[in-house]
Amino acid sequence: MAYRTIEELPVWNAALELAVGVFDLTNRGGLGPHAGLRDQLERAAVSISNNIAEGYERGSTAELLTFLYYARGSAGEVRSMLAILERGTEWSAIREEVERLRQRALSISRQLGAWIEAVKNSDWKGNRFENEATRDRRTRDARRIEFLAQLNELQEAARRSWESQLRSSSDCPPDPDSQSDPNR
Repeated sequence: MAYRTIEELPVWNAALELAVGVFDLTNRGGLGPHAGLRDQLERAAVSISNNIAEGYERGSTAELLTFLYYARGSAGEVRSMLAILERGTEWSAIREEVERLRQRALSISRQLGAWIEAVKNSDWKGNRFENEATRDRRTRDARRIEFLAQLNELQEAARRSWESQLRSSSDCPPDPDSQSDPNR
């Protein structure tokens, strides 16, 4: 599926949910004497979705990759700070919530890693380098691939049906009326 806006991107939405969760956690207190940790945790959490958005909107795969790596780095930073909260005895009351947030950040890191690899393995250079002719060619290519996949599915279904008919016909005894006398 091709996403047209950042709002459609699952990983961007996951990053927003993580940031909201981090703000919910930090607003409830418990980090008061550690203002630097609280502020850095909040900034890093917001940085994930912001970097995804900026890279997506830039228009070139090179810039997209750069910002996806920034976002992934911020997700790692969030995980690191949450690990501190998980291990600290003064935060034992929020350990379960911290672990859920850390797992969410890990999932985001994995999604970003998969996206990075897909972009790196693509020959697409980005919207900035497209014109009407290249967009049309990409649309035709996508339609062709979809058509071939559907054709392949139909051929596979026909093959399975044919094999099923062969198996069912070989299970039946031969029809005596269908055997003809060669001397006739």
